[in-house]
Amino acid sequence: MTSAHGLPMFTAFRGHELLAAGALRDVARVVWRAVKGAEPHHGAVLVFDDATARVIDLEMRGDEAAMLAHLDAVLRASAAASAEHGDSPDTRAPVVSTPRPRGRPKLGVVAREITLLPRHWEWLAAQPGGASVAIRKLVDAARRAPSDDDRAKAARDVAYRFMNAVAGDLPEFEEVIRALYRGDEARVRELMHVWPHDIRTYAARLAFPEKSTHKSAQ
Repeated sequence: MTSAHGLPMFTAFRGHELLAAGALRDVARVVWRAVKGAEPHHGAVLVFDDATARVIDLEMRGDEAAMLAHLDAVLRASAAASAEHGDSPDTRAPVVSTPRPRGRPKLGVVAREITLLPRHWEWLAAQPGGASVAIRKLVDAARRAPSDDDRAKAARDVAYRFMNAVAGDLPEFEEVIRALYRGDEARVRELMHVWPHDIRTYAARLAFPEKSTHKSAQ
């Protein structure tokens, strides 16, 4: 998940208590201070990426500045790795101009028969580039846009990852997971009612993101 400014968001828990939520550096500061000042019985602190519910490892040895420096280094390395696999100007192969041969270019096009109604053919023929170009654009757009089912499944997977990390010992855990993957929101919320408030609130927000709001960093 992202903030209103498009930035990734993170949430930290100490045991079953929400400790902080917001931008990673802000959350990391709260976590470092909580860990350094905590009594042993306060429990472990876990930081979750809201988009994936994966746990973020923080370097807690040393002082706060060292922790943030290590975090910045990890983020820079991650960004560099992403850029290396992307199509940035630094990594593109040089463009070489060559004479274009006569005839239609070879695009790896595969010709197969499709059956449409007359109104479909009329609409396609009126599109810029003709029927073939219009169909390719429609297919590409459909591939890029996830369906409601795809989004719901992804949200269930994220919620399960979080609940499996922190709620495995809570009442009705297995029944909650079964209801989650059935898509039975009402049953999920009913079963989680006995869970600690912060856990059930965050789990529900991950499972049903369109119905939830995010709590800002403390």
